[in-house]
Amino acid sequence: MNRYFLILIVLFLGFNACQKESGELDSLKKWLAESSGSTEELLNQPFAQKKLSKQEAEAAIQLVYPFFQNKLKEEFSGQWNDSTLVLGDYELQFRYKKFGQKPAEGWSLYISMHGGGNTRPEMNNRQWQNQIDLYEPAEGIYMAPRAPTDSWNMWHQSHVDDLFDLFIQLADVFEGINTNRVYLTGYSAGGDGVYQLAPRMADRFAAAAMMAGHPNDASPLGLRNLPFALHMGAEDAAYNRNKVAQEWGEKLVELQQNDPQGYIHDVQIHEGLGHWMERKDTAAIEWMAQFNRNPRPEKVVWKQSSVTHNRFYWLGVPADEAQKDAELVVSRQGQTIRIEKAEKVKTLFIFLNDEMMDLDKKVTVEFDGKVLYNEVPKRTISAIWESLTERNDPQQVFSAQIEVSLI
Repeated sequence: MNRYFLILIVLFLGFNACQKESGELDSLKKWLAESSGSTEELLNQPFAQKKLSKQEAEAAIQLVYPFFQNKLKEEFSGQWNDSTLVLGDYELQFRYKKFGQKPAEGWSLYISMHGGGNTRPEMNNRQWQNQIDLYEPAEGIYMAPRAPTDSWNMWHQSHVDDLFDLFIQLADVFEGINTNRVYLTGYSAGGDGVYQLAPRMADRFAAAAMMAGHPNDASPLGLRNLPFALHMGAEDAAYNRNKVAQEWGEKLVELQQNDPQGYIHDVQIHEGLGHWMERKDTAAIEWMAQFNRNPRPEKVVWKQSSVTHNRFYWLGVPADEAQKDAELVVSRQGQTIRIEKAEKVKTLFIFLNDEMMDLDKKVTVEFDGKVLYNEVPKRTISAIWESLTERNDPQQVFSAQIEVSLI
């Protein structure tokens, strides 16, 4: 009798736990059905702050991700059909072609930036038209955008980050891309953009290829988890492009020697060729295609540029604390996260999910010989919501967040 009585108690408790666990999901379903989807409203809901199980977190993602997909579709279907995205004062015209057959996991996406720069709009339009037909991947969507401005730095102003981020999300909504297979390339001024955008947006891309550009003040440090190809004509001496490309190649070699698991690169300096490389650069398209993005790498090197971001892979900082030249090196192994370097960083957010570690066990965060955190993280709907609000990427959803102070 005692044995059966104990079994009944266990079953009863399990049933009640399941009932309790499903309560937050039921509340979320109801709220999504009745709400406009305001983040402020969601964060004020009691159910959004309740602790979730692993299964509940997975179920919540399956509710929130398509909710945002539908919202994006409703808001931007007109712009997508017009091939022009508008954010604030800037617009991004785009054209795209499809090559090969759509894989079961979704299309690959190639974003290819044209040359030109500080010249007449009609000249940049001609460069755009040339870029539309410049490369042909074996499989994927090849998209050539028209620069929002006609300035020398047309591809590395802050609005470009926002427009590309939006385009990637919409390509997922309207075309069903594989967000782990998004690639960035560009020629001449477009190559300038690759130098700049690839390190600061590395967490969006699977690989990048720079063609005949100049880095200006860009740093390669953020390329730790982004395979990077560099193609340059050996005689392309304008703005010292050839010399600087060689220097970047040497930097990448040194970075990889010091960190053998990172900084994959392919540097091609084409002898006897100038700014036009007679299409030898097309080899970079196939080179990029061999890589898939690792959306949650075990080690992250984050170097802020003049255009700052508040999130990079599974790390974040408050938007008002993001600083130019701030640098973070953070790694994780098992249940331990080590902050190896932190410069110009006051507050650090660490975003986690169950694919990274066991969130039902304690997680330790160490920095400068001290333990900053040693607790069991809390999965919540609010963490999932904020993660997908910022970037509706199904491969980079985080259900728990740790905040630590580094000062």
